[in-house]
Amino acid sequence: MSQAEVRRLAARGDLSFLAPERLQEWVVAQRWFGSKGRHVSSLEVLQAVPLRDEEPLLVLALIAARFPVGTHDLYQLPIGIRHSDERWDKGVITEADNWTIYDGLTDPDLARELLRRMRDSSVARAGGSTLTFKWANGRELDGNGEARPIGVEQSNSSMVFGDALVLKSFRRLEPGVNPELELLRFLDQHGFESIAPLAGWYEYEGRLVESTLGILQEYLKDARDGWSLAVEADGEDPERLIDQIHELGRVTGRMHKALGSDGTDPAFAPEEPTDEALALITATVDEEIERIFKNLPPDDEGPLWEIRGRSQDVRERLGQLSRIGVAGRVIRTHGDYHLGQVMLTQRGWVVLDFEGEPARTLPERRQKRSPLRDVAGMLRSFAYVAAAGQILGTRVMPQDWESRARAAFLDGYFRDVDPALLPPGQESIQKLLSVFELEKAVYELNYEINNRPDWVGIPVASIMRLLEAR
Repeated sequence: MSQAEVRRLAARGDLSFLAPERLQEWVVAQRWFGSKGRHVSSLEVLQAVPLRDEEPLLVLALIAARFPVGTHDLYQLPIGIRHSDERWDKGVITEADNWTIYDGLTDPDLARELLRRMRDSSVARAGGSTLTFKWANGRELDGNGEARPIGVEQSNSSMVFGDALVLKSFRRLEPGVNPELELLRFLDQHGFESIAPLAGWYEYEGRLVESTLGILQEYLKDARDGWSLAVEADGEDPERLIDQIHELGRVTGRMHKALGSDGTDPAFAPEEPTDEALALITATVDEEIERIFKNLPPDDEGPLWEIRGRSQDVRERLGQLSRIGVAGRVIRTHGDYHLGQVMLTQRGWVVLDFEGEPARTLPERRQKRSPLRDVAGMLRSFAYVAAAGQILGTRVMPQDWESRARAAFLDGYFRDVDPALLPPGQESIQKLLSVFELEKAVYELNYEINNRPDWVGIPVASIMRLLEAR
């Protein structure tokens, strides 16, 4: 196909020159493709919006992976197109007729096109659909230096511009505003400073879906995440880290206070939880306990022997903990809170990744929940720190480190959180927190059995502790 013909088709958002079989093969092989365990019956380009008409060309495609049961998943794929005279070897989808067609999010030049459009607050239209690029007012960050991809490709793709800005593009799309954009805007407007400020975003609106495609934030240069600070050999001194975890508790309390501060916004206004909500959580955990304990693998000498046959004990303990009465209020929360989601910077702790758990649907991630669920997630992170360094051979924490980290975090948290968001009285708070910790530990037990058998002892120890606590 001639150079002029490819240009003409791309300018119309027509990707018919891209072989569907090759595109499907390539997409299914990507780390960010989220349905690797399912057979894809076909892959279809539903919409393509041209964004750049000079080489390298850029066409932003929305593609549907269809499954035999009649369902489909929707993905964002910015497609780069270079004439083969310009050698390109990253994210290559196919090479044909002297053209290289590739993943545009591997190309700094094309990522810069998205940045430029956000700075200009531009709009692109094609086939009844609209791509809108937005710049956050007052953000004057310089992203003109070197652009480079960062991180391991997982469910999203990220590009850093000049150590000043970072673009996160969401690969799998769902209808509605992504919780990360929603929460960052809300927290910024309500004065919570422990976030990487939002600089811009881009979104799609059309007959297929209305969805957030990506967000642009300040890049935290020279920052380090809490997990590596705790676990890696060159991490923070354990004693100093305890003091920093106390401050992390305060930051978390202020985050929840801000998220529960606006009763005028229906999406964020605190609500009284229904009796059915806690009953549903308890029933779900109860079913998981029964299922997992019934299928425990043989482990006569390993840590599983401690909990083998104790399914009924764990379920009875769950029943005792769930008799709380008033359970506080439910608010929008982080949703996937652990040490890997916070970074220590020169200005203190910064909270990242407000998407929620990627495996949950977007409506689930936008649900209001008890703030203590975030707290439980962070406490479980401390349990992992206490054991992970030894398992990985990186460092050994003092024996009482987990209990001291828990106490420091909770002390800081209760200093700054709004008490009206929590159950009345310390006993009720501790009971609800234990329900959420047990829920998390049971999930971890199942995950570790199936993925990291050497780590099974971590959730087992926590389940035993929750069994014995009174």
